[in-house]
Amino acid sequence: MTDFPFDRLRRWPDIEAANLFAYDATDKLLLETAADALRTAAPGDTVVVGDRYGALTLGALHQNVSGIRTHQDDLSGERALDASAASLSITDAVTHAPLDASLFRDARVVLMQLPRSLEALAETAELIARHAAPGVAVFAGGRIKHMSRAMNDVLARYFGSVTASLAQQKSRVLVARDPRPPVGELAWPAREFHADLGLTVCAHGAAFAGTKIDIGTRFLLEFLDRLPDVPRAIDLGCGTGVLATLAARARPAMQVIASDSSAAAVASAQQTALANDVADRVTVVRDDGLLSQPDGSSNLILLNPPFHVGATVHAGIAQKLFDDAARVLRPGGELWTVWNSHLGYRPALERTVGATRQLGRNAKFTVTVSTKR
Repeated sequence: MTDFPFDRLRRWPDIEAANLFAYDATDKLLLETAADALRTAAPGDTVVVGDRYGALTLGALHQNVSGIRTHQDDLSGERALDASAASLSITDAVTHAPLDASLFRDARVVLMQLPRSLEALAETAELIARHAAPGVAVFAGGRIKHMSRAMNDVLARYFGSVTASLAQQKSRVLVARDPRPPVGELAWPAREFHADLGLTVCAHGAAFAGTKIDIGTRFLLEFLDRLPDVPRAIDLGCGTGVLATLAARARPAMQVIASDSSAAAVASAQQTALANDVADRVTVVRDDGLLSQPDGSSNLILLNPPFHVGATVHAGIAQKLFDDAARVLRPGGELWTVWNSHLGYRPALERTVGATRQLGRNAKFTVTVSTKR
């Protein structure tokens, strides 16, 4: 793999910065560890999961692997892979697929960047065990600082053999073979009823916070009765759809778009809306920010912005979402934001959207309303 031009890969259209990279040592180690399996793989045998910006998929294509099915949870990762393929003049067909049976059916080689979430790993492992070929080999790699023995244990629930490679450049690969399909229905999405809110939350493994409700969202929910009575709203970065679902329930005449770049979030939000009988008024879309939404098309946007890009703390993702909100809001429209108070987002909100007032503040979070100028 030394001749593959990893340094030509880009993160675009995701956030790009000097401390953010389109590939890491794990990508290289995975491709090296799986080289023999890839060399003998027939067209359509190979699946890639969790390829952040295309390094695994394009690196495998470089080894003359064809017919790759790939699943990237984040939409910007898909777009980055396609953009890098075009820039490198790689024209081999890659099929972007959802995380379901079709992704793994009869697969013989699976390359995977280990997710941080054990629930995400469990969902993926269960799907592989159920639907891949009996002789499948799973190569799951990660940075050692983000790996734990619990990951081995999760894989061991679904595979008879789990071994670990030697560490190289602070990365390691787990190799799983001999799938053991579980009996009964697929365990995902998980469901949890929150009696204090009268709300059922549904979550796939990779969805942020799972079936729980993160404390920032809970703080914003305290002000839900103050929402303006408008015909249309957007839950930007909707996660499992908690805000979208409860906003629709609080304002029965309002149509809500729940938008997220995460495939797991979108699938979870659809199920949450359905479980709480508001699916007729909550439209869930997978989008890179608000790219698909027209200028000046919304009266209200709700936002609990992430402050991590992968494992790196970075303010760029929040600013990108503020920019999108400013473009999509109508003049006089409102952006309701909850944010970790130490991040001090108010000047950015005022500069990007307009006049910003504080609705509430507790020991950790601030809720603001910014009015589009």
